[in-house]
Amino acid sequence: MHELSVTESILEIACRHAEQAQAARVTDVHLVIGRLSSIIDDSVQFYWDLISKETLCEDARLHFKRTPAILTCQDCHQEFELTTELIPCPNCGSARIRVLSGDEFNIESIEIERKS
Repeated sequence: MHELSVTESILEIACRHAEQAQAARVTDVHLVIGRLSSIIDDSVQFYWDLISKETLCEDARLHFKRTPAILTCQDCHQEFELTTELIPCPNCGSARIRVLSGDEFNIESIEIERKS
């Protein structure tokens, strides 16, 4: 159900920007979602197909770009990519790690058709 509110926000943002650009319709919405995000692509797509009907975004395609989780050790300063569940630093074994990227969720771009 979390994806419904997220998808409603995406739709509101896309429609607002399309209206400001005096678009005839939105054709594509490009999303960036970090690996650590709990967002499920299929759920967002499902809700999008339902709630975008009769809006400027009806039939717009969603594009999902997943970004890797990059962490850094606060003890040895080693950067590493998280490929499985959360683990200690592979270099020194420290549990003092910080997320550098991979928890993001944003709209990268919105493509529109202009009114003729």
